[in-house]
Amino acid sequence: MRMQEYEFWFVVGSQFLYGPEVLEIVDKRAQEMAEELSRSEAIPCKVVYKCTAKTSGEITSVIRDANHDEKCAGVITWCHTFSPSKMWINGLKDLQKPYCHLATQYNLEIPNEEIDMDFMNLNQAAHGDREHGFIAARLRIPRKVIAGYWKDIEVQERLGSWMRAAVGVAFSKGLKVMRFGDNMRDVAVTEGDKVETQIKLGWEVNTWAVGDLVAEMDKTTEAEVDAQMAEYEKLYDIATENIEAIRYQAREEIAIRRMLDREGCKAFSNTFQDLYGM
Repeated sequence: MRMQEYEFWFVVGSQFLYGPEVLEIVDKRAQEMAEELSRSEAIPCKVVYKCTAKTSGEITSVIRDANHDEKCAGVITWCHTFSPSKMWINGLKDLQKPYCHLATQYNLEIPNEEIDMDFMNLNQAAHGDREHGFIAARLRIPRKVIAGYWKDIEVQERLGSWMRAAVGVAFSKGLKVMRFGDNMRDVAVTEGDKVETQIKLGWEVNTWAVGDLVAEMDKTTEAEVDAQMAEYEKLYDIATENIEAIRYQAREEIAIRRMLDREGCKAFSNTFQDLYGM
């Protein structure tokens, strides 16, 4: 999937204490926030408002849905006014996607002279954010915390930067790596642990014989190499007279790309101590 094909779920925390009228307003404002964030040039992916959750069951349900939705690259939470975060425990323990706590509030200005409880019930987010920060810290959950007004470009840029990292995580979960040969002899840092790599990063790393690559290179035609060389000449200044060496590298690239595409791999690794037949 490309960056633009991923989305981030916006889940708002609240409670029944405020009554249906307040919750309806929060629902509309959260939808507005998601739509405006999605339109921002600083935000690389769509922000999808999912719900204003008021119970542990609602939170757990939406987080489990997020875990199993391939398009969802992460969850953004905003806890409206005094949102009790004890109800988030089960959901956050189940969360398997990157998680950002957006500590913000809908309005920018505080009308000091006219402020009343109706305004507080709709706009004052300090209690909810403190609660949410406490419970995530208590659970020791890795997360990104972004505090500030949601319309400020600095806040949106920080959110966009986190999104890009989260998309990298999502991409990694399905990444297949083609490994030609094994590690360099007697070198510790190239040994690697393919099982641990898949457990921690989601990268599926398997080995293909260098001989398979050599066989693929032998199938590559001169016309294919000519086309690849023409591409090089458009992209680079060629500062050597040893054109045959570059043509050989072009043949390697064509063969590697063909094998990667055939096996569904997006990356490869090799070692110069294992180049048999090349």
